[in-house]
Amino acid sequence: MAQIPVEIAEEIVDEFSFFDDWSDRYQHLIDQGRRLEGLPDKYHNDDYVLKGCQSVVYFAHEVDEAGHITFYGASDAAIVQGLVALLLRVYSGQSPSDILATDASFVGQIGLDKHLSATRKTGLAAMVSAIHAAAQEAC
Repeated sequence: MAQIPVEIAEEIVDEFSFFDDWSDRYQHLIDQGRRLEGLPDKYHNDDYVLKGCQSVVYFAHEVDEAGHITFYGASDAAIVQGLVALLLRVYSGQSPSDILATDASFVGQIGLDKHLSATRKTGLAAMVSAIHAAAQEAC
């Protein structure tokens, strides 16, 4: 049985709690981004650039026959790529109802909200909004 987004978010919070200082947490975030599967070529164009992000963020989704949503994303900035990886890890492959029932509070629980620049916070909010909009659309 697949994990629900809340369980995945809790795993992420647990992972980040192992690191005592922020340089280690940032490195873990960057490592998450490096492990993110590559963006399919068909989404690597201006139609999929997410508005509201300072760095370039490509963001797309597909809905399968069962109604689950797969998200794809990539960024030209290492920390933002890590944020994309965390969000995709929680929300990709989930049903619209599970997506909508899971907020992004795990970002605050790991302390990222206090350690991101204002522009990165805006970009993060834009990504979360895009995820929820895709889920709303798929309902």
